[in-house]
Amino acid sequence: IVPVLLEAFGKSTAPDHALNKFDEFLAGLPTGVQLFSMLQSNPNLLNLLAEIMGSAPALADRLSQAPRLLDAVLSEDFFQQLPNQNALHDQLLTALDQARDFQDVLDFSRSWANDQKFRVGLQILRATSSVERASRDLSNIAQSTIEALLPKVHNELKTRHGDIENSNFAILAMGKLGSHEMTVTSDLDLISLYEIDGKIDGGVQQSNGDRPLDPTQYFARLTQRFTNALSVMTPEGRLYEIDMRLRPSGGAGPLALSLKAFERYQLNDAWTWEHMALTRARAIGGTKAFCDRINQDIKQVLCLKRDPQKLVDDIADMRLRIAKEKPAKGLWDIKQISGGLIDLEFLSQYLQLKHAHANPKVLHPNTKQSFKQLGQEGLLSSPDTADLIEAFDLFH
Repeated sequence: IVPVLLEAFGKSTAPDHALNKFDEFLAGLPTGVQLFSMLQSNPNLLNLLAEIMGSAPALADRLSQAPRLLDAVLSEDFFQQLPNQNALHDQLLTALDQARDFQDVLDFSRSWANDQKFRVGLQILRATSSVERASRDLSNIAQSTIEALLPKVHNELKTRHGDIENSNFAILAMGKLGSHEMTVTSDLDLISLYEIDGKIDGGVQQSNGDRPLDPTQYFARLTQRFTNALSVMTPEGRLYEIDMRLRPSGGAGPLALSLKAFERYQLNDAWTWEHMALTRARAIGGTKAFCDRINQDIKQVLCLKRDPQKLVDDIADMRLRIAKEKPAKGLWDIKQISGGLIDLEFLSQYLQLKHAHANPKVLHPNTKQSFKQLGQEGLLSSPDTADLIEAFDLFH
């Protein structure tokens, strides 16, 4: 099989790198994996391996960690689109039902999510999925993970601190997760929100466990444990890097906020850039009623009437600050470069904040969809709408 191997790796993008990566992959394989017989009977698998090893080191690393994926790649449905978010969520819950303890929960969730991300990554590499579809799939994987893991973390907290009766808790998905635009390297921008009996800050009620906590402590502890569950490294890797700096007052603010306090802040104290970030926000992980209420509060903030000139000035100032602090690294830094992805996102957010008070239909967390809706509502000309959507697709 050596001549066939050399030929396959010779055709890859970076032959020397691919061969070295394949050597690392072989060294880490369990002895029971009959790789060479698989390659001999499936020549296409060898070409795929060469492509992964030469072009996609992150996928190669995942394959080294989970060689069982080789069998999965050979299945007929591997390159078909992933099921919808509800079906993915059910898949993960089924896997977590086998967990014996919380460590298993952490490992099983990582194994499942990283396998799904590998599948999407391979579809991107082979161009069997559109980038738009891949972004939605990656976002659905992240949302499924959050919604399956959060109750498990909460149950762990209850064993010591009990529960706070008549309370609700949810995660506000921001950034790429909020807009369904995740890439294989995206982190998660999250904000934690809670309420108790609809009171402003939950009064003085405490949790009902052996070591009771007041609401502020309780939901901060829940948030801390949950973000750790998402980001901690285990033998199965980590799930996601977490960024919670978009919460009110950034890193100096409380880890979890009551919904009323969040609403007060957004209506009275938030900067324009924080409202820009809200255009991509959506609530997940809580009851439908609580998530709907959060989303309605966000819509109320986004539909405030604004001074058009101040809006332009604030956003232009923010863009200049980003250009100064994080200048583009070169012509191909399509996120930071002038006229690149950040400018497309800022245009979308500016137009939504400008027009939402008169026409809430323009609001949409996804950049591309917001351009479509702005065009449909006559707030962008047809040529401009087409240009913006074409640029968004090209850059992605």
